[in-house]
Amino acid sequence: MKKNKPLGVAVIGSGRIGTLRARLAAKHPSVGFLAVSDLDAGKAKALADIAGADLHSTNNFALIEHPDVNAVFVSTPEGEHAAPIKRALELGKPVLVEKPIALSLQDAEDVLATLKATGGKLRVGYSRRYKECFLRAKEQMNHGRLGRVVGGLARVYNSRAQAFSILKRDPHATPVLDVLTYYVDLMCWFMEGNPPVEIVARGQKGIFREAGYGADDVTWAIVTFADGAVVNFGVSYALPAKYPTLGQSDRVELLGTEGTMIIDDDHMDHVLYSDKGIPHAYVPDHAVNMAFLGSNTAGDWAVGDFWGPLGNETRAWLDHLVTGHPTVHTTPEQAMVNLQTTIAIERSARDGKPVRLPLET
Repeated sequence: MKKNKPLGVAVIGSGRIGTLRARLAAKHPSVGFLAVSDLDAGKAKALADIAGADLHSTNNFALIEHPDVNAVFVSTPEGEHAAPIKRALELGKPVLVEKPIALSLQDAEDVLATLKATGGKLRVGYSRRYKECFLRAKEQMNHGRLGRVVGGLARVYNSRAQAFSILKRDPHATPVLDVLTYYVDLMCWFMEGNPPVEIVARGQKGIFREAGYGADDVTWAIVTFADGAVVNFGVSYALPAKYPTLGQSDRVELLGTEGTMIIDDDHMDHVLYSDKGIPHAYVPDHAVNMAFLGSNTAGDWAVGDFWGPLGNETRAWLDHLVTGHPTVHTTPEQAMVNLQTTIAIERSARDGKPVRLPLET
């Protein structure tokens, strides 16, 4: 490892997010060794070339076990998180895994059991926490300027072009489990110590069902928290394929006894129209003529560097590993609450009945 660069990083999974993690890690001043892997040899080699990695492989465990690796990013598809997380924890190597922690309660329980047995370090990449508007919101919550939150709203929209890309990768990674989970995490973070206890949800099937998937086109849920606060969550990733958002168009509202906070994150304040077309950051070979700039969920490349939530989150994690400075990355325990809540939303929408939390594994 290069002198005065204490971190040896393995990025497991060379897809879109793994690529961003690796490129950001390669530029971090404390990273002296970088390894990348993917079951697809071509993807692993391509990322190694782009990021200037020291090593690439199709064997995830070989890289996790490499003696020069002392920190791991798990950026595999959502349903494949558990095995690399557990192996890294068993070896005493800290892990940042993409959200959600898993797609099944059993996989998540297995991860938490390994974490408890090893005493390791694990955080989950809910990068919305690292978007500036939500960091500002959390700061106001920390000062108690809303008083007690009694209600709120969190809803997110996107186009079916991105939804189909997610569902093709893993049909179980529905808009509720894979996307609305961001906003469950945000609300639980804002209302820290006040967990969700009951869900009533309804969904509407159509576009995705006709394409052979089980996901709802639209899902709305009323979530009651332990102190009686009620929050409305909604998601639709079935907007027309050419809808201008490049990632997430969302709105968050918090209603308190002493104040109100409204976060308009729809990105309609910065619109670009181009006859040449604007590439979609998440969906290869898909472009739109009009785009809401800033709506790319992870952030954007600009003037040679990557800016935005995922960049902030990655840099904060690497800084934390070197300095020990506290971070606001989602804990695995909160990630389990997020998973249980989103599973409960889908169950309630499916069965038409209220669902109580916590769920049984």
